[in-house]
Amino acid sequence: MSDTDGKKTLGLRGGPRSGSVKQSFSHGRTKSVVVETKRKRVVVPKTGAAKPEVETPAAKAAKKTPLGGDPAKRPAGITDAELERRMKALAAAKAREAEEAARREAEERARAEERERRRREAEEKERQEREIAEAARRKAEEEEAARRAAEQEAKARHEKPAAAKPEKVEEPRAAKPAPSPRKADREREKPEREGRGRVREEGRRSGKLTLNQVLSGDGGRERSLAAMRRKQERARQKAMGGAQSREKVVRDVQIPDAIMVSELANRMAERVADVVKALMKMGLMVTQNQTIDADTAELIVEEFGHRPVRVSESAVEDVIDTYEDKPEDLVPRPPVVTVMGHVDHGKTSLLDAIRNTKVTAGEAGGITQHIGAYQVKTKDGQLITFLDTPGHAAFTSMRARGAQVTDIVVLVVAADDSVMPQTVEAINHAKAAGVPIIVAINKIDKPEANPDKVRTELLQHEIVVEKLSGDVQDVEVSAITGQGIDDLLEAIALQAEILELKANPNRPAKGAVIEAQLDVGRGPVATVLVQNGTLRQGDVFVVGEQWGKVRALISDSGERVKEAGPSQPVEVLGLNGTPEAGDVLNVVETEAQAREISEYRQEKAKEKRAAAGAQASLDQLLAKAKADANVKELPVVVKADVQGSSEAIVQALEKIGNDEVRVRVLHAGVGAITETDVTLAEASGAPVIGFNVRANAAARQAANQKGVEIRYYSVIYDLVDDVKKAAEGLLSAEVREKFIGYAEVKEVFKVSKVGNVAGCLVTEGVARRSAGVRLLRDNVVIHEGTLKTLKRFKDEVAEVRAGQECGMAFENYDDIRKGDIIEIFEREEVERKLD
Repeated sequence: MSDTDGKKTLGLRGGPRSGSVKQSFSHGRTKSVVVETKRKRVVVPKTGAAKPEVETPAAKAAKKTPLGGDPAKRPAGITDAELERRMKALAAAKAREAEEAARREAEERARAEERERRRREAEEKERQEREIAEAARRKAEEEEAARRAAEQEAKARHEKPAAAKPEKVEEPRAAKPAPSPRKADREREKPEREGRGRVREEGRRSGKLTLNQVLSGDGGRERSLAAMRRKQERARQKAMGGAQSREKVVRDVQIPDAIMVSELANRMAERVADVVKALMKMGLMVTQNQTIDADTAELIVEEFGHRPVRVSESAVEDVIDTYEDKPEDLVPRPPVVTVMGHVDHGKTSLLDAIRNTKVTAGEAGGITQHIGAYQVKTKDGQLITFLDTPGHAAFTSMRARGAQVTDIVVLVVAADDSVMPQTVEAINHAKAAGVPIIVAINKIDKPEANPDKVRTELLQHEIVVEKLSGDVQDVEVSAITGQGIDDLLEAIALQAEILELKANPNRPAKGAVIEAQLDVGRGPVATVLVQNGTLRQGDVFVVGEQWGKVRALISDSGERVKEAGPSQPVEVLGLNGTPEAGDVLNVVETEAQAREISEYRQEKAKEKRAAAGAQASLDQLLAKAKADANVKELPVVVKADVQGSSEAIVQALEKIGNDEVRVRVLHAGVGAITETDVTLAEASGAPVIGFNVRANAAARQAANQKGVEIRYYSVIYDLVDDVKKAAEGLLSAEVREKFIGYAEVKEVFKVSKVGNVAGCLVTEGVARRSAGVRLLRDNVVIHEGTLKTLKRFKDEVAEVRAGQECGMAFENYDDIRKGDIIEIFEREEVERKLD
């Protein structure tokens, strides 16, 4: 064939033989490739080739097939030297293969020895673990036997001596000869080894958890792998420690009137499961979260070998006031002076004159609405703490609180206004607290001032001043001109010297909360007057139902201080909640004590509220609900800047109302108006009242969307007056009758389509068509209604005056007789006012 056909003819020559191969590709493409096949050359050594010195396998093969001896079999073109070189290379390759086989055999032997060594080590380790576990088991059995013996002994001690009988101790049987120690050990260990092996094998087989096992719940609850490891570790530690056992720690366990099972276990440092098991043995099926009584807890504590100590729940407060002051530790302290009096009599202005400040200008409406606490240094260098209380009637509780924490009361009475209601109230507060009074007759600079009238009117309230031969100091002062200020300070210093005020600064602090508020940036803030000890930064304290740690102390001048001594007012930061004004602050040692006391007080307060709600019987509740159904309520939500103002507003609003209408405070709090307040107000249809506070952005938006009214006030007068007016709007208007005339029936006419028409003579006043009428017969009211028609002659008229005749017809009534008297009156509605 020709070359164009892509095929070659195989020849018989010694050269390469060629052919073609057809390759296939994707998409049906093919290609022919020419392939050449070369013949192998056979090398035959010559006859005289030298033998190798070492007879290798290749040499042996050469002996069997002596290529060199047969020149006819030698490949063409191979010389003797080439043949010898190739034979050496073949022998070297054979030698390398033999060395590689020997090396592999040696490595295999080494691996087998390593496996054998590891197997022996594993068996040795397993044997040691078995010995340790056996030792631990024997030790546990010994401890269990000792514990049972101790329990029997304790039980025998609790029984009466006469009824107690000694238990027989079983002696080991000596009839049967004991086997040899080694044989006994083998016999004892054999079933244990078999059991351990069986358990290990079963555990290994059951280690994999299947889905069916999980869903079916067979097998119950199993111990976790971590628990098994802990158990093995404990057993190993016990075995390594030998026969030495840990000595049990006997504790004094405090038992209150009722205690939770988990808390009892915690106090005994015992496992909760053991305590629950012991209770179940006593017949009490309880869980760790249930509460048991003190008697049961005492039995459990004794059973576990501890010492029970019975305490009451109120014992948590025993850590307070445990410090006793020694006479040598007491040092003089500044007096605490409270300024009281009627509103606008100049209390704050007088205090401004003493402090040389302008506090009144900063108060809304020029009246004090918070208790202000200030410390003043006199010209003699003596410190005096002043408390400025509001004089408005709404702030009764704040005045009472000021009298409770004070040493001296300065009663401010205006010389031009004399004794007023809040003046009398301040006198009563001071007398109730047993506090001496100093009368400051203010505004003596006014032309109409009459100090003698003030002194005389004070006699009605058993206040006899020194000018009238009494024992109460009185000083004439003027807050505007400063007259008598020094005399007032001298009187205060004299009174403080008589009282001999002393305190111990080197003890845990104790103080009273004058005011409390929720500050947006600083959190709950309490104004505290330290009464004893020294309050330092970092102290842990409890105040009312709240507790905290002093984060910062701020003086009345706004400066941060490290500590506050007796009679010093400071703002305390670091509370966990806003306390009530009037709460007592006590410093304790640890946060745990403070938290425990706080929780106890919160629980007691909750129980007290629940008890107050449960006192009413069902009949009383039904009667109250029936009575309340006839009373209209004006609901309000109140938010104020401080606790005292909130308290005063609530008290003032609750006094508004009568048997028909009243004000109901849904919620009163301290701080800014929030979205929660708006939601509450919307649900009850109530307005939100903000006193010196504002609503945040979310609350304003919610109020606009829900149509809730938010009203802001800075003066308590305006707030109370507006709420009072709103409550008056709920009162139903009073309907009054005004008699305008009388008419006498002279004749009765029957008119078709109208009915009976009375011909009347108006004897008194005037008769109007829109007026109401009563028909009197023998001075008895027969009918009351309205006029259907009023005519004079044939014309319909609006009114008929006295002395004139007219015709009258009643609505839906025809029984009119001659001689009846018609009483004519008008109704008018009068708006009612609350007292």
